[in-house]
Amino acid sequence: MSLYFDSVAILTAPSSGGSFKSRIYSARNLRVSPAQIYALTTEAAKWDTVLAEVIDKSGILALERKLSPLLALLLVHDLLLAKKGIATPATHTLRQAVERHKARLKAEFTKARVRRGCATVEQFKAAVIREKRLADGTSHFVYPRWVRVNNIRTTLEEQLSTTFKAYRRVESLAELATDEERKPEPRLFIDPNIPDLVAVPFGADFTSSPAYKNGEIILQDKASCFPAYLLLGDWGPADAWEGDLIDGCAAPGNKTTHLASLLAKQQKGKSKGKKSNQMIYSMDASTMRSKTLQKMVGLAGADSVTVLQGQDFLALDPEDERFEDVTGLLLDPSCSGSGIIGRDDVPQFTLPAPVQSKGPKSHGKKRKREDEEAVESKATPGIPQAAPTDENDIADGTIDPERLTKLSSIQARIVEHALSFPNATHVTYSTCSIHLIENEGVVARILNTPVAKERGWRLLRRDEQPEGLRRWSKRGVREERPAEGETGPSGSVDLSDEALNACIRSWQGDAEGLGGFFVAGFVRDPALATGVPVQEPVKHSDNEMAEEGEEAVSAEDEDDEEEDWGGFSD
Repeated sequence: MSLYFDSVAILTAPSSGGSFKSRIYSARNLRVSPAQIYALTTEAAKWDTVLAEVIDKSGILALERKLSPLLALLLVHDLLLAKKGIATPATHTLRQAVERHKARLKAEFTKARVRRGCATVEQFKAAVIREKRLADGTSHFVYPRWVRVNNIRTTLEEQLSTTFKAYRRVESLAELATDEERKPEPRLFIDPNIPDLVAVPFGADFTSSPAYKNGEIILQDKASCFPAYLLLGDWGPADAWEGDLIDGCAAPGNKTTHLASLLAKQQKGKSKGKKSNQMIYSMDASTMRSKTLQKMVGLAGADSVTVLQGQDFLALDPEDERFEDVTGLLLDPSCSGSGIIGRDDVPQFTLPAPVQSKGPKSHGKKRKREDEEAVESKATPGIPQAAPTDENDIADGTIDPERLTKLSSIQARIVEHALSFPNATHVTYSTCSIHLIENEGVVARILNTPVAKERGWRLLRRDEQPEGLRRWSKRGVREERPAEGETGPSGSVDLSDEALNACIRSWQGDAEGLGGFFVAGFVRDPALATGVPVQEPVKHSDNEMAEEGEEAVSAEDEDDEEEDWGGFSD
């Protein structure tokens, strides 16, 4: 029963900062893998209203007093929906307590499905998701499941004829959300901005598909695909990218594997099929997150990637001979996470009604082992550890101006360090933040640094960007002001219209189906170089950055991924 007790403990423990997934992966004293807990809790949350309905109608809580509402919901989820059923020995008391009512629970689940006019469990799941969206007022937003095709292992054409063979292609994101109550069919939208990216209706599950397990498809938000595509562009075999690459804040690995995928596509057919010896150096300061990064790289078949485990990007020496051929760097450092849609935060369960107590009940002298586990599991599992290179932390709803200032300072230091690599010609900087201080504010600071002026760094203009991003209409902003009657950060930047047009934005809640995101590209222009030497880069110890940013950054995410590909977290 450890899976269920640990899941209850995670769900009921006070928040200690960071995203829900980060709290699972950084929790101590768990008796099962974090991936199991994450999978159970997030999947059960999709069915919570139905499961609560089934449990209430079955009357199981009145008959089985050892079951709490939340514990019962998790157990019943696995009984009805998990392929292997309840993950505990058949002789376990609490498993038996649920399975004694198996027939009634299944009957109530079937009745709930029939009432919604659904012929299959997949149709039922889609209907439940629509109900939940209507209930929370988000039915007019289109948040699809984004799926990137990994060109190292396959092609878009191959996936359209295999994984997505049964999907009907539609011409807009809005059509993905079209309600087809009687006969819902799988639908697919091919993205016009990012090559080899498709969208399917939210709730589509690929985790059991061969393509997912083999690393042929990767679940990755569209906005998270902007940085790698902005860096490597539309170049083909005749003019493929030259030089090595660095992903300086890489875990969990979606952007690293996207870089590798873009390189693979460019190099197909180059030099009569000879393999390129280009390298991608990928790193994260957290050793634990580096393990996730290494696993994702391996699943993607990205042989060109070298993972530097536990490596702080700011501690890299730009003059190190390993990096003498580095021409491009991708940087997605820790940020406030203010742009992330809260679908990965702690699930808010609709629970079955608790049974009213009829008075004190005496207990025997010997407490059952499962009761001891339940009591033990109520302790807070652990406190997440801060990491300055977390990718896409989720905001906790509060806006701390001091924290935003510290974050922007760290972000600017990271980009400035990247500009000091001797042969670098292109750098992308991105955040999942909506705040000016972390986005256009950092860009303005960078353009005024000595290293940018001495080496001739400027923004990659819109007309120089890859074709798909050139067509993207949402661009940088000059000022940020809180809405009337609200509090929040405010400010403005001194950037030209051309510079703002070079910055790429996305926003939550619009018809694009994305969260808030920002990316800008820097390019080295010899004609702008002043030639005035800059000071030698300050070298930092591996722990200095974590110490300086300890109060500014959130706990590690994702998007320490579950053991398979993660999708929304990047």
